[in-house]
Amino acid sequence: MSSVIATIQKYPEIAIYLTIAIGFWVGNLKIGNFSLGTVTSTLLAGLLIGQANISLPPVLQSTFFAMFLFAVGYAVGPQFVRALRSDGLPQVVFAVLVCISGLVTAVILGKLLGYNAALTAGLLSGGYTNSTVLGVATDLISQSGLDPQQLKMALSLMPVAYAVTYPFGTAGSAWILATLAPKMLKFDLAAECEAYEKAHGTGVGNGTTAYREFSARAFRVNNPELIGKSVREIERLFNHEIFVRRVRNGNRIVDCDDCTVIHENDVVAFSGSLSALIAYQDRFGVEVKDVPLLDFSTELLDLVVTNRAYANKTLGEILRTLFGKPGRGVFLTKFVRSDLAMPLNSEITIQRGDVLTILGAKEDVAKIAKELGYADRPLENSDMAFMGFGIVVGSLLGAITVHVAGIPLSFGTSVGAIVAGIFCGYLRSTKRTFGRIPGPALWVFNNVGLNGFIAVIGLNAAPGFVSGLQTYGVTLFLAGTVVTMVPLFVGLFLGHYVFKFNPAIMLGACAGARSTTAALGALQDAGRSKVPALGYTIGYAVSRLVMAVLTIVVVNVF
Repeated sequence: MSSVIATIQKYPEIAIYLTIAIGFWVGNLKIGNFSLGTVTSTLLAGLLIGQANISLPPVLQSTFFAMFLFAVGYAVGPQFVRALRSDGLPQVVFAVLVCISGLVTAVILGKLLGYNAALTAGLLSGGYTNSTVLGVATDLISQSGLDPQQLKMALSLMPVAYAVTYPFGTAGSAWILATLAPKMLKFDLAAECEAYEKAHGTGVGNGTTAYREFSARAFRVNNPELIGKSVREIERLFNHEIFVRRVRNGNRIVDCDDCTVIHENDVVAFSGSLSALIAYQDRFGVEVKDVPLLDFSTELLDLVVTNRAYANKTLGEILRTLFGKPGRGVFLTKFVRSDLAMPLNSEITIQRGDVLTILGAKEDVAKIAKELGYADRPLENSDMAFMGFGIVVGSLLGAITVHVAGIPLSFGTSVGAIVAGIFCGYLRSTKRTFGRIPGPALWVFNNVGLNGFIAVIGLNAAPGFVSGLQTYGVTLFLAGTVVTMVPLFVGLFLGHYVFKFNPAIMLGACAGARSTTAALGALQDAGRSKVPALGYTIGYAVSRLVMAVLTIVVVNVF
């Protein structure tokens, strides 16, 4: 064991990867519905492995954290900017107020308990479940001019507070929002979600809607009801749930348009949802096996909406205008906004940057892609120059210091990095010809950046962790529960009585304002619907930026 410890001390990069590996492994383990999560597990692993007195340069944690912040900003940027410019403004104001309530609670408790800036920032980060606070505070305190010994002590206390308060911050938020809040406010979450879906169009939360399963089948037409009619008339006859894509007349196969006429004994390729095909199959004729007729190229394509002419239209309007053209038969299978799957409600407003996953004949899919925006076909490469220059420019702007009444004020390089990410993400959503960072790559930047940063924090803070835990443990845990609960109840009060949000949207907005993904998952499970995600996206985007800025207040107050 001593030789292993000596090797890790000599090659500390081994300790970083070991910490990350253990963090992801333990973080993905579940006891019932509860798990520590990768961030807390990585921190605890770092604190354990760091007992071997492993020293790492601070620049490592800054490098990892800048990567994470840019990735977060890039992902939420489009939704954040659009919310500021649209009818999402009430949710923006709501999220800011919830964030401020968390800040005020942590500051008051920090003052009452005699905590310093590091402990209070850790308390806010863990109790509010916002790891961005931990990173920004570390960055600001590192640049505060403390002598090395004081700095080391301060930075060792922050992970203590985070590790003690984060588990209840996560589990408590999920339980309060998904279980306690509906009982307190006397509403049935599942019923509210169902009512919202009915009022705004059919949702796709239950896996049985017409948007899920699509197919094409060949039938020999012998029904007089269809003979002699055009494709347009036939599709109207079946309420536009069935599309006529191709037809065989003798040995000739024809790609249909709206004027194509169906004759007796023609073999027709009908496409539609599985439920619609089954419902109408008896009216088509006899099903036949016709491989050449059905052998046309199809494509499942992610389509990014960039055309201003279609932004701010409802999903139903777009489906009727582009998808319902006779003979086309292109289907919407998924709708994603800011990496969250959204309900397929016909009344929901489409925004630039939304991603529609469509399925259909390749040429038809290409026509819709050209009309709506950008065909985001899978590619492996990322625009690293775009990312690198974005972090550089944002960090340089964040490093600018302005003196007010002799007090140096600066946003810091961390806030600069997340603001750069927001700007670059929004730019990418509107100008899709550059700045591409594929989803899997963004996941790596986000998770490796955050957990690499947390690993370095834990390894460096390990020597002072045990004594800090012994000194502050129980009090910290109780303070963390208060920091968790106060913003939640403030959010519930504001959302229900002041902003008067739909209950399902309100709970999602509360989860988003606290950037608690676990709570969103609990809400979607309890409501058996994706409706809470409609409130989550704006709150999440706002809280990531606002909490980064509010961390500056915490450090300056103390």
